[in-house]
Amino acid sequence: MDEYIKALIDLHRGVGREGPGDLAFSRQILAELPPLPAKPRVVDLGCGSGAGSLLLAEHFGVPVTAVDFAQPFLDAMMQQANARGLADRIHPLACDFADLPIEPGSVDLLWSEGAAYNLSFAGALEKWRPLLAPNGVAVISELTWFTDAVPEEPRRYWEEAYPAIADEAGNTARAKATGFDVVSTRRLPAQAWWDNYYDPMLERIAAMSDPHETMQAVIDEMQTEIDLFRQHSQHYGYTFYVLTAAPPTA
Repeated sequence: MDEYIKALIDLHRGVGREGPGDLAFSRQILAELPPLPAKPRVVDLGCGSGAGSLLLAEHFGVPVTAVDFAQPFLDAMMQQANARGLADRIHPLACDFADLPIEPGSVDLLWSEGAAYNLSFAGALEKWRPLLAPNGVAVISELTWFTDAVPEEPRRYWEEAYPAIADEAGNTARAKATGFDVVSTRRLPAQAWWDNYYDPMLERIAAMSDPHETMQAVIDEMQTEIDLFRQHSQHYGYTFYVLTAAPPTA
């Protein structure tokens, strides 16, 4: 693991989330999911420190396979799971999203918040679609343009940082092309970015004293991202794509 990734992980320690999200918003999505088996087989890809995994374990009362590449995040998740009496339902798995030791056709609900970009949205869909059982459901959040009229500053920033960024129509087309039906799309409210990610991150940054050179570079990049969102949150954000495994065409 290189120094930059180590610093990025360290910056997120104690923040609670490794990206934007909101438990009430996630509960709304769960309440509106297509039918699932009584005891669904659930996987959370890119679980971070476990906000989604713990919610899924509580909601369904079943084991959740929680996958992340960063062992410190998995350790933090298991501390929370133990504190909340959920340790027996959380199965942590440290591995690469692109090479998952999960049997094809063995997942009823695939959940992933803010992690698909590691493979690109299209790449994640292609890798993860075979994991789903017939009629399986995937809930995947993705950084998305909300308008065609994106100003130059955020467009230039995100097309350099994440060249695969697209609008909802483009991502819907990608989902259909990789064997999914699109049930719904829901935009994470901008306030959730502040309440559950950016404001805690700013507090974390303010509490750090004399960060080393690599950490300062990570902080500077995070501050740029935050400032950009402050000015342009109406133009982009996370869309949650609720997908089902489309039956094979004849």
